Amino acid sequence: MVILSRGKCGLSRCITLYLVAMSASDLMVLFTAVILQRISGIYFPGSYLSLTWICRIKTPVAYACRDSSVWLTVAFTFDRFVAICCRNFKGKYCTRKTAAYVVAAIDTLSFLKNFAFLFLYNPLYIADNLPWYCRLIPSFYTSPWWRAYSYFNHVTTPLLPFVLILLLNVLTVKHILTASRVRKSLRDNSLPAKGPDPEMENRRKSIVLLFSISGNVILLWMTYVVHYLYFRISKTYSYSGFSDPVFILSEAGNMLLLLSCCTNTFIYTVTQSKFRDELKTMITYPFRQVAKCV
Repeated sequence: MVILSRGKCGLSRCITLYLVAMSASDLMVLFTAVILQRISGIYFPGSYLSLTWICRIKTPVAYACRDSSVWLTVAFTFDRFVAICCRNFKGKYCTRKTAAYVVAAIDTLSFLKNFAFLFLYNPLYIADNLPWYCRLIPSFYTSPWWRAYSYFNHVTTPLLPFVLILLLNVLTVKHILTASRVRKSLRDNSLPAKGPDPEMENRRKSIVLLFSISGNVILLWMTYVVHYLYFRISKTYSYSGFSDPVFILSEAGNMLLLLSCCTNTFIYTVTQSKFRDELKTMITYPFRQVAKCV
């Protein structure tokens, strides 16, 4: 985030804003979903973080950060689609102001979408007049309203982002391939001497990058989707223990989706040579300062 916000990576202000927002959202996923929910629950059981009212707050915030991370990836993909495929619309849409509005809208809608989770849990037990831990309310499994909300929640994240990211990247790659064939034909007719074409190489890298991001999102979320479908179809609402294959599938899905929320920004930035140069400069800066003093 520090490197990107300095604006020395050769990226436009619009792209920089998206990437900084994605990085911030990924960081919040690590803090809320990994540290506050997973690590605190496993390694610090019985702490005040396990109180029911804190548990009720942690869950919607973690889900909101997760949704924000996913939909910011969709927004960034759409921005790149417009920049490459819609040149007439590019000047109006691909601006820092538009990006700021999109980021604010996604963050707001992500929190509103998960607000209902505040009312989804009851205390597991009460000790010394304090409610501890969270368990799903019984009506979650039987109420048509909660069932509809669950379907809506999973369709909007991750099924719809799956489709949008894949569709936008396929259209972008198709446009790049079409433009590349035209460029190759013109180059062959105008230049008798054959040589490497830097523009064609950049376009090839763009295709690899777009498919890497798409494949990363789909593969890492697939286990979570498979478990959800099995959970709903088989109505498996409990596990026999930690060795239960369904429990292992559930935990593996959660682990992979949290990993997915933290890799897309990384994949994009490390492919940029100027970002890697800035990263090297930042890492070596303390050592260079020490060397000067010595």
